[in-house]
Amino acid sequence: MTSGTLISGLPLLLGVSHSELLHLAKYHFGNLPSTYKGEILPPCSFTGSEIRVRDDKMPLAHIAISVEAVGWSHPDTLPLMVANTLIGNWDRSFGGGVNLSSKLAQVSCHGNLCHSFQSFNTCYTDTGLWGLYMVCEPNTVADMMHFVQREWIRLCTSVTENEVARAKNLLKTNMLLQLDGSTPICEDIGRQMLCYNRRIPLPELEARIDLIDAQTIRDVCTKYIYDKCPAIAAVGPIGQLPDYDRIRSGMYWLRR
Repeated sequence: MTSGTLISGLPLLLGVSHSELLHLAKYHFGNLPSTYKGEILPPCSFTGSEIRVRDDKMPLAHIAISVEAVGWSHPDTLPLMVANTLIGNWDRSFGGGVNLSSKLAQVSCHGNLCHSFQSFNTCYTDTGLWGLYMVCEPNTVADMMHFVQREWIRLCTSVTENEVARAKNLLKTNMLLQLDGSTPICEDIGRQMLCYNRRIPLPELEARIDLIDAQTIRDVCTKYIYDKCPAIAAVGPIGQLPDYDRIRSGMYWLRR
């Protein structure tokens, strides 16, 4: 197959010379400034807050809750990624029931608390958001929020080594699966060059993940979750969503 062969109307280019690619990149982008010389922007500031848009005509409530996390280069990024994997995601179309690895997925499935949920760990340069997005029936909103926060507190206090080991293996697997193809590999290289000024080899990344244990997860989650003010966004039939003060009080346990 030669250069110019068409697949679905698009030219397939093969045998691109690496030296030629470097020459073209230097010719077209070499004179671009490598640093920002404009006004220095103030650092990001996270504030616990909420936005609610009640619409009882919608069939389902869509709710997101998050706390402030960290940027890509922060040492707590990987522990938070493991914690995010521990929470996981679930959809009522999934099989497995109470045998699912995620404790929150087991509760959601057994109690029919939501249609789906998706944990997220969104990293930026100097900050991030760590939280969960859920889709619920109107009459299960309060219960689902309760169990989400209970699971968060469990990460701060009593997560086990077996759970962490399983989450680490799943995280490493997902990282490899996300690099299946030239496009995601190039995107990963670009992101890592912007964040770290180098591409971290996979063996080094896996070694860093392997160093994380249950105590690390408890310490990091306590640092970013326990007794923190969350940010909440909700839309739909959210009449049963607890008020902000009640949700805020669910971010800690009164220890005796």
